[in-house]
Amino acid sequence: MDRNDHNRTLALAALFQCASLVKDLAWRGSCDEYEFEILIGSLFAFDAETPEDVYRGASSLRPGLERVQSQLQNGGKPPDMEITRYAVGLIFLERKLQKRPDMLQKLGDGLQGAQRQVDYFTITHESVIARLAEIYKETISELGPRIVVQGEQNHLSNPEIAARVRALLLAGIRAAVLWRQAAGSRWKLLLGRKRLIRQADHILQRLNT
Repeated sequence: MDRNDHNRTLALAALFQCASLVKDLAWRGSCDEYEFEILIGSLFAFDAETPEDVYRGASSLRPGLERVQSQLQNGGKPPDMEITRYAVGLIFLERKLQKRPDMLQKLGDGLQGAQRQVDYFTITHESVIARLAEIYKETISELGPRIVVQGEQNHLSNPEIAARVRALLLAGIRAAVLWRQAAGSRWKLLLGRKRLIRQADHILQRLNT
């Protein structure tokens, strides 16, 4: 994958989109189902070469691109620290994952197994989501520190919602992989805000024409 602002911006948009849906589920108990399907689908885009391929086109990441604009604006405190905390935490965990070949193998094997369930059911069937949540617990959660999700306890204690949250966090790790592959880093996030915002503006303008 090309290491450029375009791909970095799309990867960050996907990361923010995952974090936004985690927040929606935790506080409201629901999220946009189309976005959820797109993000979960990214986990099975094994041979995709670009972020557009992974997410079925840049238009699927429109909410995330808008989030890039708002979260990085003016270089000050992000308007939604909860979403930023999830995104930064996922980037950190993905870096740790890359140093654990055993976990990478276990994650890959788990996703291949889940693919067989997708072939039998659908990509967002509760059995598939439950398996993805289990994969997250068996791999990413073991790396530590765990991402603490805030929200309404009655939603977080619901097994189906909790599974959807973990599946989205796993999809966030997928987005963080793309961010790293496009040469994304914490320095790019801190010092390259204006370039990322400009690129998000450019992509959104193109989508609107």
